Amino acid sequence: MILLMSGNGILQLIVIFYIVCHSPAIVTLIIGLNRLKSRPENAKKLLIFSGVYFLIGGGICGALLT
Repeated sequence: MILLMSGNGILQLIVIFYIVCHSPAIVTLIIGLNRLKSRPENAKKLLIFSGVYFLIGGGICGALLT
């Protein structure tokens, strides 16, 4: 909290916020890429979900951080 008050920790807060917002999309992207050969239909759904999550999450994160 002291770092945020002095202004030095704002970048760290932004990075942590970005990671928290996009970690589910990164996890589903990795799972979708791993399942691409074994279950292509399921992998396609996971890849589409992660792409939509990145798009919406980027918009929300961008709006909150500006």
